[in-house]
Amino acid sequence: MAQIPSHVPAASYPSPAAVVQLLKPITWFPPMWAYACGAIASGAGMGDRWLPIATGILLAGPLLCGTSQAVNDWFDRHVDAINEPDRVIPSGRMPGQWGLAVAIAMSALSMAVAGLLGPLVFMAALCGLALAWGYSAPPFRFKQNGWIGNGVVGLSYETLPWITAATAALGHAPPTITILVALLYGLGAHGILTLNDFKSIRGDREMGVASLPVLHGPDMAARIACVVMATTQLGVILLLAQQGLSTGAALVTLVLVLQGLCMLRFLRDPEGKAVWYSAFGVGLYVSGMMAAAIALRESSLAAMTVG
Repeated sequence: MAQIPSHVPAASYPSPAAVVQLLKPITWFPPMWAYACGAIASGAGMGDRWLPIATGILLAGPLLCGTSQAVNDWFDRHVDAINEPDRVIPSGRMPGQWGLAVAIAMSALSMAVAGLLGPLVFMAALCGLALAWGYSAPPFRFKQNGWIGNGVVGLSYETLPWITAATAALGHAPPTITILVALLYGLGAHGILTLNDFKSIRGDREMGVASLPVLHGPDMAARIACVVMATTQLGVILLLAQQGLSTGAALVTLVLVLQGLCMLRFLRDPEGKAVWYSAFGVGLYVSGMMAAAIALRESSLAAMTVG
């Protein structure tokens, strides 16, 4: 097993900056965005709901997602010592058992805030928290297999926040079309997670983590990621078109075409362009999510008016 570097002077507790770095604010965006999409897609009025919606976004991003990052870094500390030794735990800036302590404290805080938003949100948050721990921690450690682990994260980061927000805003389960769109975007996020695996191929291979680039090689993994992202968005386009939401379908089609152009460049050099594609292609992907959410909102408002 890889040894954690000890070149940094030992400290008895982490600095606030180290705690923030452990929670990785840059990763909070996807679930926060998905929660916002769900709230918008519900068609519920936002004027008197801004506080619970804002609290829900806080729960999805800094709290639950931040917790998942702390859990993952704690149980991945030996892999990170190979792949990214400058991270807070292997570098020594998060000493001793503090990484685990932060993960546990954030879990408790997440559930306390979820409890303020009602039983439906609490149960959804509990499910998300269980998946976060199961993804990284033994005995499940879903991330050991890229097919399973990436699917768990995609559903946790996209589908679950979207449906939770819509349910909380409406006070009941959202329409089937909303659930299906949220499910498709969560499944498509499997490809996004595969992109993230390209940066850690060496360490994953050494530590026995069967990510898709390790299982199938970088070229095939890149093709799989692109196919997964493209086909799920085609499903969204068909669902929107079937509901007569032609503008939303056209906008999602446009962002998919632009992603396709980016994919062509990515597929020519998967390892060299994975980070580049994550910046441009994923940005387009989440733009399509919002376009779909707005289309669903217009559909919901029209149905309320007719009703």
